[in-house]
Amino acid sequence: MEKRMSMLLFPVILIGSPIKINFKKVLTYYSILFTCLLVVLLIRFLVIEPELVSKYLKGIHLWEMGYSFANSTGVHAPALNMHVAFLVVVNTYLAIRYLIESSWKILNYRTLLFLISVFLLLIINTRLAVANAFIGIFLVLFLELFKKVSRKKLVTVTASTLAVLILMVFAFAKAFPYITKKYTTVTFAHMDKVGKLDDFENPEGEVFNSFVTRVSIWKTAWERAQQDIWIGVGAADGKDELNQAYLDTDQQFLAKYKFPTHNQYLDFLLKFGLLGLLAVLLYVLNILWLGWRLQHSVVLFFFVLFFTSNLTDDFLIRYDGITFSALWISIFSALFIKNDCSTSQSIEKSS
Repeated sequence: MEKRMSMLLFPVILIGSPIKINFKKVLTYYSILFTCLLVVLLIRFLVIEPELVSKYLKGIHLWEMGYSFANSTGVHAPALNMHVAFLVVVNTYLAIRYLIESSWKILNYRTLLFLISVFLLLIINTRLAVANAFIGIFLVLFLELFKKVSRKKLVTVTASTLAVLILMVFAFAKAFPYITKKYTTVTFAHMDKVGKLDDFENPEGEVFNSFVTRVSIWKTAWERAQQDIWIGVGAADGKDELNQAYLDTDQQFLAKYKFPTHNQYLDFLLKFGLLGLLAVLLYVLNILWLGWRLQHSVVLFFFVLFFTSNLTDDFLIRYDGITFSALWISIFSALFIKNDCSTSQSIEKSS
């Protein structure tokens, strides 16, 4: 109940307030404060974990520092990187807005904030968040520039942004070669071992956080969910039933660590059946509807981010995922209802 109170409080406060939302100002304050907070937390991490930083700089256990940095903030790495991916896209949007307005002095520091947020994203380096951020950058570029600048300027800005991102990723990969390996051979390694993780001599060391482990969990959750497809097993019994399914299918490694579903759609299907799956889809698709009506690139990206993030994790059973989505959906809804607008032009006028 404590986790889900934000789904009541944020709508009451934000939608119920008579004050109109200045969306550009909200994004401006959010981007500055969050970027500065992350920089402070990174500096703190460099001080308290010098050994991990030293190993990272030497190319040893590169995955470890990102997860350790996230844990030092009190947030799970995939959840933190979901936030950072959104921050990257917000910084992109604001930089593009000031570019269109030819506010060059503001654009300079906006570009700096954008580069810092991309650097932080690569430090934590969860694969889905990086992919989402890059999709979001070009979604914002296209939607914001397409109707407002000439085709020549659109191509120039897009090509310049792409060149900067390629240069940053190339420099990062050159300094830390494991990145290339992570995004090629490591991600899809051992896919022939789905459901057979006990065949590894040391699954903890070889596949604990790997994609094949996630797929094995999803396969087991899907098979168990089909047995109670209409009404599910119930919220209280979902985790226990999944753990029992690991034992019933003789997957001792998964049973030992009692892995959750790591997929919000499968989690609700297992717990509540088809109605549960429909409910979570409606919750997420509501963001798409708001983005479509508002015709706003940031809102549309938020849908892409939250929809895909819940394919590899279960953020609607986590406090950070619940509050993150409830806050921004409430802001988007208040923007739509109070400003009585359905186009990006009217949003800009209200800002």
